[in-house]
Amino acid sequence: MPATSSSTLALAGRLRALGDSELGALLRARSVRDVGIGDYFDLAEKLLDRASVQTALSALDRPTLTTLAALAELGAATVPQISARLTALGASVPDDTVAEHLATAQALGLAGEDDTGFVAWDAVIEQLAEWPSLGLPDLVELATAWAPEHHESEPRPTTDGLAADHAFATTMAVAELVAEHQHEPARELAKGGLALPDAKRLASAASVALDDVADLQRIAERAGLVALEGAQWSATAEAAPWLLLSTPEVWARLAASWLAELPDDIRHLLAGRTHDRWDEEFESLVAWLYPAGGEWMRERVTTRIRDAELLGIIAKATPSTPGTLLLTDGPDAAASAMAKLLPREVEQVYLQHDLSIVSPGPLAPRLDARLRTIAAVESHALASSYRVSLASVNRALTLGETAESITEFLGEISLTGIPQPLAYLIADAANRYGLVRVGTDDAGSYVHSTDDNLLGALLVDQALSPLALALGDDGRAHSRYDESTVFWSLNEARYPVAVEDSQGTIVPIARRRAPALAQPEVVDQAANIVERLRQLAPEAPGDNDRAWLERQLDAAVKARLTISVTVTVQDGSSVVFVLEPTGLGGGRLRGRDRKADIERTLPLSHITSVSSAV
Repeated sequence: MPATSSSTLALAGRLRALGDSELGALLRARSVRDVGIGDYFDLAEKLLDRASVQTALSALDRPTLTTLAALAELGAATVPQISARLTALGASVPDDTVAEHLATAQALGLAGEDDTGFVAWDAVIEQLAEWPSLGLPDLVELATAWAPEHHESEPRPTTDGLAADHAFATTMAVAELVAEHQHEPARELAKGGLALPDAKRLASAASVALDDVADLQRIAERAGLVALEGAQWSATAEAAPWLLLSTPEVWARLAASWLAELPDDIRHLLAGRTHDRWDEEFESLVAWLYPAGGEWMRERVTTRIRDAELLGIIAKATPSTPGTLLLTDGPDAAASAMAKLLPREVEQVYLQHDLSIVSPGPLAPRLDARLRTIAAVESHALASSYRVSLASVNRALTLGETAESITEFLGEISLTGIPQPLAYLIADAANRYGLVRVGTDDAGSYVHSTDDNLLGALLVDQALSPLALALGDDGRAHSRYDESTVFWSLNEARYPVAVEDSQGTIVPIARRRAPALAQPEVVDQAANIVERLRQLAPEAPGDNDRAWLERQLDAAVKARLTISVTVTVQDGSSVVFVLEPTGLGGGRLRGRDRKADIERTLPLSHITSVSSAV
C-alpha cells in the first residue's frame, strides 16, 4: 500500500477543516506524538498507519465497531443504508444511534463524510478485513454475539464493614508512605519502578509487604501527593496539609482522585454495575464489549478494580455504600457515608512505663503530627503505637520544644498520667541537650563539647566515620559536610547534640526535607501540533490557497492517485478534469485525462480545487 492514498488526501482536507478544539481532541484520543509532523498530510499518514488504526479500533466498544464495520463493508453509505445492513444481520439499530457511532468514528479520524454520505478510509477497511486472521470478530460476529449474563451482588451490610477496614488500612498506609517521602526522596529506576532499597524503606514505613508499595505509590501519585521529578519521587506541596486532615477527609481525597482518573468508558460501565459484582463476570462483559481491547483493556480495568478494593470502594468485588455513592452522587456523598463506617478518632493516649505510647484508636491528625516530633512511630493503624527515646526527645528539643512544653503536651493527651521513667527521660534529655554542639565554619562544619570524653567517643565512633571528623588545633572536630548533615548523623547516633549560631547560642533546626514539589507541568503535545499546523497554513480551509493546492497535487503525483481537478477557463466558467497526474513543476500540472485519453498540462494558477476521484 502506498504511503499516501486517496484516503490520505481526503483525511488531510478534513483535518484542515476542523476547529482547534476538535483537532486537538482527535490528536489526544489517538495519542499522536509530536514527531515528524510537518503538515496535514503528514498527520493524515500517521493516523492512517495500520498499527495506529488498530490501536484506535481497540479502544472502540462493540456497538461502534459494528457500525464502523458495516460502513467498511459498504465502503461508502448513508445512515439509512448502514441501518438496513445491520437490521439484515439481526442487529436492528436506530438511525440516530448509527449517526452517533459514525460521529465517534469521525472524531477519531477513522471515517469521513461527503455530500453523498459517510466514507470508510482505505486503511480502516483493510484492517477490519484482516481481523478474522487475527482472531478478532468480523461484522457478522460483532452484530450477533450476545453479552454475557450477570448476577446480583451479596448483601450490602457485610460489604460495608469489610470495605471500611480496607479503606482505613490503605489510608493509613498511604499517609505513612507520603510522610516517608517528605522525610527522604525515593529513586526511580531507569527501567521504571522504585529502587529496591527505597521500596523496602517505604514498605517498612507503611507497614506493608514489599509487593504492595507499587499500589500505594500509584494511589498517592494519582492523588497528587507524590510526584516524580527527574529520577526522584518526593512529596508535593499538597502533602503536608493533606496529612493534617481527618481520616474521612484523607480517604475522600484518595477516592475522589480514583474517580477523577477513571476513563469515561470505564466509569460508565462501573456506574451501571453498582449492584453487581466487579469480578470475572465483569471482566467477561468488558471482553465482549471491547472485542479488540485485549490485554490493554484488561489492564485498564483490573488496575482500577484493584485500587477500588484497596480503597473500600468495593469489598470482595462488591460495591460498598460509599463506593456506590462515589459513582452516582460524587465524592462528598461518598465521604459522608464512609465517615460513618471508619473508626472514630481519639484525642487521648496511654503513656506506659516502658516508654511506649499507645493510641486506642486513630489519633487526631494535629495531635499525631506533634507526637511524632517527640516519639518515633512503631505502628500506625487502628491502635497506633509510638516510642519515646533520648534521640526522639533530643529531636523535639532541637525543633524548639522544651522539657516543660513536652511534659505539658503529654500530660494533656495522657489517660494514665506521665510515668516516672518517662519523666526522668525527658528531664535527663533536657539536662544533656547541647553537651555536643554543631556549628558552621568556612570548611563545612565543626563539632565541640565541654565533655572531652564525649567528644573523644564520637571521634572513634565507627557509625560516624562517613562524616570524616578530624580534631583540629582549636579543640574542635571538623567535617567537610554541612551542619545539618552532621547534626542529624549525631542525633541518630543518640548523642545529646544541638546546633549553635556564630554567637554560641543554641538555635532550633528542622530536618532537611525533600523539596515540596508542585504538580509537574504536563506538556500538551496536541496543542503544540495544532499551533504549528495553523502557523504553516493560517488561511481558512475554504480559501484553497496556493500552498495547500500544491501540497494536494504533490501528494497525488507521488501516490499516483486519480484526482478531480477543477479549472477556471477563459470565459470564467469552471471545468472538471479527471486526471492521473504524472508531474508537477514550473507552475504547471501534467497528467493523463482519463475521459479524453490524452495528456494535459494545466497551469496551477487556473486550478481552483482538487479532490480524489473514485
